[in-house]
Amino acid sequence: MASYELNAFDRFDTISVVGAIEQQSPHLLNIGFWLRDPNQFITWPKKVVAHPRQDFLWNSTCFEVFIGVKGEDFYREVNLSPSQAWQVYQFEEYRYPENMPPVPAYDIELIKLERTHYGMSIGLDLSLFIQKFNLKWSDIYIGLSAVLETSQGIQYYAMQHSSPQADFHNKRDWLHQF
Repeated sequence: MASYELNAFDRFDTISVVGAIEQQSPHLLNIGFWLRDPNQFITWPKKVVAHPRQDFLWNSTCFEVFIGVKGEDFYREVNLSPSQAWQVYQFEEYRYPENMPPVPAYDIELIKLERTHYGMSIGLDLSLFIQKFNLKWSDIYIGLSAVLETSQGIQYYAMQHSSPQADFHNKRDWLHQF
């Protein structure tokens, strides 16, 4: 299991976020997000039933997984809400197509999404995605990020921020490789 301390875009150090990635064979991905919020600034969305697919989850507290393929422009964005709602979007290249909400993708499946006492625990099945594009784990790289709605405003966390504004779609910031 690899872990990454996610960095706040505006150096907001009151909350700390760690993301962890674990490959499970043959095509399962386990992801955990651990949060430390001693002042309880985070606003948690209300829980929904049965893991519905919903758009615009990034408008409140939401965790995101970006899945890129080496040498390719296309990628997937997985949004995971502590409410238990989720969504996967497909992009052909950087933020394209520009639809709002983005175009849903159905080649990644949610296996587990649960809010825990430490943050979030997620299980994703990449079988269809890997088979559709004839990929190996070594072809894939991952970016982890979080949008935290807090009493102090929206805070953006990612593995790194190399753009002048918070931009989770910047592939330079997707640091995990298998």
